[in-house]
Amino acid sequence: MSRPAGEPLLTANEVAALLRVHPKHVYRLLRRGLPAKRAGGKWLFARDEVLAWAEASGGSAPPPRPGSEPPPLVAANGDLAVELLMLQCGAALGFVQADRTSGLALLSEGRVLAAGSHGQKRAAGEGLVWVHLVEREVGLVARSKGIAALSELPRLRIASRPETAGVRAYLDEKLRRAGISSPRLHRRALICGSHREVVCAVAAQKADIGLASRAWAARVGLAFAPLVSEPYGLLIRASDLGRPEVARLCETAQSRRYRAGLIDFAGYCPDHAGEIRFVADPAAH
Repeated sequence: MSRPAGEPLLTANEVAALLRVHPKHVYRLLRRGLPAKRAGGKWLFARDEVLAWAEASGGSAPPPRPGSEPPPLVAANGDLAVELLMLQCGAALGFVQADRTSGLALLSEGRVLAAGSHGQKRAAGEGLVWVHLVEREVGLVARSKGIAALSELPRLRIASRPETAGVRAYLDEKLRRAGISSPRLHRRALICGSHREVVCAVAAQKADIGLASRAWAARVGLAFAPLVSEPYGLLIRASDLGRPEVARLCETAQSRRYRAGLIDFAGYCPDHAGEIRFVADPAAH
């Protein structure tokens, strides 16, 4: 539900008064999925979102199970936006290498605190929130500027990603539209675990062309041809929003320092970095 233009956000004390609960209970509700935005070191709330959530849940969603908190780890693909976020967060968070599918599985199992994802995807049945990082370009990378057309790919050595990687779906769809069999093409492809591995393989001449982000292509001086522009961010369980590590992550993602760092990377749009968006409709994602 969108907030009317100009309507001020509420503080935790104001939400407590609105819901007629003790202020400390607001933070318990936050851990159970109460919609909020982290800004200036405080949690702020949109009145209409609070009321809609309270009506839907009665404000009495079951508390997290004791001992169920995941470790402070982020599962992601090593995207440069994530690397910068982890660097600026300091020792608050650790990193686990994972593609979209395996990262979401780790999040679902409670083995990580956050997982990288393309778009506001979610695992069915879980209360998750999306922390936006960047809008990024993904495409084909090569050593020479004249990147081959899709029709030429079957004749080239390609460094690609596994089917479980989100970016692979974009390439598969482009190949399908071009009448090219992706399974046949990938039978002889070099399958890489990350964007970093793809660009390194191309730079080392282990592949003629690869599938990666513009940011990583620019990092190693490769040519780039875009396939798609997509939102990229982190998924976090709503029940973990009250954890200090999550607060640190959100504050870092919303900081001017973080956005300034993203501008230095090619193919990134840092607008809306750090925005928290609640994914409310499982069927839509």
